[in-house]
Amino acid sequence: MRRGENWALPRKDQGPVRALARDYVDARRSVSEYYMFGVVVLVVLLFLPALRKSAVIDYAVLVILAVIVIESIFVSGRVIKLAQQRFPGESTRGLRMYVAIRNTQFRRLRMPAPRVKPGAKV
Repeated sequence: MRRGENWALPRKDQGPVRALARDYVDARRSVSEYYMFGVVVLVVLLFLPALRKSAVIDYAVLVILAVIVIESIFVSGRVIKLAQQRFPGESTRGLRMYVAIRNTQFRRLRMPAPRVKPGAKV
């Protein structure tokens, strides 16, 4: 499964469309994969008395959430368009959520493991 062999993958990860989606997401760096670092910083900032009752933390959380949602919409749209061009007739059902979830995971923790390096042509 870690090698990404189709027979060993869970049903949700099988197929050429999902493989294309994984490769597309893995070939690019995104802001969403680093959101957890921002959350850790926000939690540390919550312990500062001056910022505890401030709305700055609330707005920062909203900005992080908006960036993740907007980036997921754009990336999943590109993946769906590419999948329809390369694999006409194949189902793209559930691909938006699949791309969004993979896009927000740390690269090292993605399962199946990335097959392409960041910056590679897909």
